[in-house]
Amino acid sequence: MGEEAGEGAEGVEKYPYGEYEGGRDENLDRHGFGSALLPNGDIYEGYYLHGKRYGKGMYCFRNGARYHGNWRKDLKHGQGEFLYPDGTRYVGDWKKDFKHGQGIYYYVNGDTYEGAWYKGKRHGLGTYNYKKPNIMHYGLWKDGKMQGPGIITYPSYQYHGSFEHNLPKGPGCFTFDLKYMQHGFYINMRDPAFDYIGAEELALDETKEDEDLAGNRRGIVPVWRARSVTKYDPELLPPEPVPLLIKDSLDSLIDIIDYLQEQYAREDFVAEDPNEEAPAEVNEDVEEEVPKSSA
Repeated sequence: MGEEAGEGAEGVEKYPYGEYEGGRDENLDRHGFGSALLPNGDIYEGYYLHGKRYGKGMYCFRNGARYHGNWRKDLKHGQGEFLYPDGTRYVGDWKKDFKHGQGIYYYVNGDTYEGAWYKGKRHGLGTYNYKKPNIMHYGLWKDGKMQGPGIITYPSYQYHGSFEHNLPKGPGCFTFDLKYMQHGFYINMRDPAFDYIGAEELALDETKEDEDLAGNRRGIVPVWRARSVTKYDPELLPPEPVPLLIKDSLDSLIDIIDYLQEQYAREDFVAEDPNEEAPAEVNEDVEEEVPKSSA
């Protein structure tokens, strides 16, 4: 998607990196504020640091998608918003081109997910709102799937329990208006309507592009087994979900050291014209000028 860094001497680019207007450093690498029309038809307008996209900028893809936010070493990194060609949208944290940290994903059907992300997938504590059935799932996510303690809120009652591969499983309870509780457990069974001809064993459905369904066991349905009904008592509720503890990897520590080193190199990182408009204002103009194309 991006351009390669580095340009030739005397202001002439060594390789076909497209058209560029803007600041340059002493080595004639793109530096400061600039705009570029890439060979593949994409457009970038924002800041560079010694030949790489760094700081605030907007990247418009020729398929109609666009990213408006922070960059680091040509990668989406920090706060940013990504608009997909189908109308879905993500607003939140990025790291090395992945959704990573806290963010909100707005689906084209009106659903939303707000919570933790890790390397591009829902991972950690988060809330998924299903607009059409008016249902909300709050709980833990791992590798993009509901996994661990969670709470499903329906229009007139709630379910508290654990989930595995997006499905409720094991002990849990339903609560009704904070007055009564129905205790029991979920078991996951084969759906009699599922066609198992030629299927030797259950497998994970990895073929769907929709993250919400990816990882579901094919032909498996949750079945509730009720055991008893009691008055509502919060002490009888299953454990509530808590945030996941994610240890910093060696890669993360290297990132921190690298980031600190780059701060010392950013003292000369200013636009050529000190009166130049802020990137956010410039990006609004670019958004109007660049037509959206269909995917």
